[in-house]
Amino acid sequence: MGTQEAVTAREAVATPGVAGGRPRARNELLLGLALFLTYSLVTMLPEQGRQQAARDHGESLYRLERALRLDVEPALNTWLAHQPFWRVLANYEYAITYIASALALLTWLFIRHPERYRTARNAFVMLNLGGLACFALFPVMPPRLMPDLGFVDTVTEGRTWGSWGSPMVEHADRFAAVPSLHMAWTLWVGVELARVNARRWVQWLNTAHILVTLYVILATANHFLLDAVAAVPFVVVSVYIAQRITRPRTARIQGPDAFFLAVETPAAPQQAGGVIMLDTARDDVGRDDLVRVIRERLPGLPRFRQRLVRRGRWRRPVWRDHDEIDWEWHVAERHVDGIAGLRAAVAEIQSERLPLDRPPWRMVVMKGAEPGRTAVVYLMHHVVADGVGIVAQAMYLMEPPPHNLGAAFPRRPLQKALATVVGLGQLAGAVTRPERLPAGGTADRRYGTMHLPLAEVRDVGVRHGARVTDVVLCAAAGALNRVVSEDDGRPDTCRVAVPLMMRPPGSAMVGNHTTAVMVDLPVGKMAEPDRLALIAERSRVLRSGTRAQAAWFVMWQAGRVMPAPLHARFARMSYSGRFLQGTVSSLPGPDRPLRLAGAPLTAVYPIVPLAPGAPLAIAALGVDRELCFGLSVDPGLTGDADAFMDAVRDVIEELRDS
Repeated sequence: MGTQEAVTAREAVATPGVAGGRPRARNELLLGLALFLTYSLVTMLPEQGRQQAARDHGESLYRLERALRLDVEPALNTWLAHQPFWRVLANYEYAITYIASALALLTWLFIRHPERYRTARNAFVMLNLGGLACFALFPVMPPRLMPDLGFVDTVTEGRTWGSWGSPMVEHADRFAAVPSLHMAWTLWVGVELARVNARRWVQWLNTAHILVTLYVILATANHFLLDAVAAVPFVVVSVYIAQRITRPRTARIQGPDAFFLAVETPAAPQQAGGVIMLDTARDDVGRDDLVRVIRERLPGLPRFRQRLVRRGRWRRPVWRDHDEIDWEWHVAERHVDGIAGLRAAVAEIQSERLPLDRPPWRMVVMKGAEPGRTAVVYLMHHVVADGVGIVAQAMYLMEPPPHNLGAAFPRRPLQKALATVVGLGQLAGAVTRPERLPAGGTADRRYGTMHLPLAEVRDVGVRHGARVTDVVLCAAAGALNRVVSEDDGRPDTCRVAVPLMMRPPGSAMVGNHTTAVMVDLPVGKMAEPDRLALIAERSRVLRSGTRAQAAWFVMWQAGRVMPAPLHARFARMSYSGRFLQGTVSSLPGPDRPLRLAGAPLTAVYPIVPLAPGAPLAIAALGVDRELCFGLSVDPGLTGDADAFMDAVRDVIEELRDS
């Protein structure tokens, strides 16, 4: 495929969080340092003035425990004190594991779940500030510092390196028993693991860690049982407040995203996706299996759980978390009658606009298309992402994660600026009205599919000195010649938009980084090799990159400088039948076998939306060793999408045999 339309999606899959949702690591480290300095201020409080109060509070807690018959600490402490090996092990557990588990969780959330990190971090900060306030206002002496009550200080007895009370941390606050931050931190870790739906074995491992920590803080005489109990309300209140005060990260849609929101009409829904074919001859895949997979990957798919919130005419909508996902609607299942029934069902679903009062995506499991095959129709609104971004989000649900969906070709700033200036001049001289294709102008659609060996199509391009994209363009033009007659209104040329991806390296899967360059396809009667040669000549504008860069500059800057209503008018004017009559796309895809819900993937047929007033959209997606075609067509152009696909095949075969 051409270099300009190739795009790096490897980084997109590797970093699936919301773009801009993760805070700066430097700021987080500074916050941690500030929290440690706050603790240091508490430790600097004069001990002489706190010691007696801490002793009185500790004795009061012990008397209360004895009255309630909860004083289990002496028995546990006495046994551990006479077990040198277990005593040292317990001291190290007390000194290390609660810190390690909390830091590991924060790091994991920061990297893998940035959408949850802020709330968790805020709860952790409030938990510690609440504990520090309690240490300062209500000092409590731990049991190990009261040997007259019969407790043995296992820390000093075992001379454990780095543990509380050892010379390395001798300046730690000795009267910080209530609440037990060891218990508070481990409980907080458990809450956050549950909130991000961590794997079950991880949650069970943390549960074991909580129980071990509880035993250790009692057996080492570092805490009373009531100290551990006191940690519970601190955790509950901190998590509750953090959840309420942490404002959801709202992402305002950018200009290129708003572009596709503005051009949508009832007759031209702007949702893209694909028909994913699965081999289910051995193991069936149903709706429940798909829901399970999506639930597991949901934290890495922000737009799957967010909806658009409009803020008035002059302000762009923002993305906000949608609390409840209507799984019955988002993931449905239905039966179809053969391939023809599948294509008719896809056309029907494609004709319906996705509602924007919920996350703008939908999947429908289709049974009955072919023996031993299950189809999954996947649609997502174009406001979420461009074609490659939507493909990348679908691939994120699969195993193994694809490592290449194209390559990035960044330009140097000077080259980029020069290309933009040259491209703007080219665009200014190429603005003409195209000839019209026949169209019905309704939301009704016809949908067709086809696949060919990718190597065969590449070989055709090599033999004729063309690219795969040129072959796809030629196939679309030749099919128009064969299916639409001059009597039906077929023009001599058809202007199509060829989407080109401008996605920067390392960008997330969300957002539109797409521009389009117009190419006039010859659709009159001629030999297909001659048609391909002419198209290859005209499509040089795709390879030069100047028009693509200029079109992207206009699309991006228009969204930045224009007020929202004016930008919407600009979008509707420029992306319509006044300037183009179709869309022809050639997309990179995964180059190895994939599985969805355990079933091997056999094909993915693209679903491309029609531009308003344009009756044709055809896309080719490379999947492993196949080139899969998906056709969306206005029935006013042709009522038989299968015949159009047969014509596409005939054109490529003629090129192959010539």
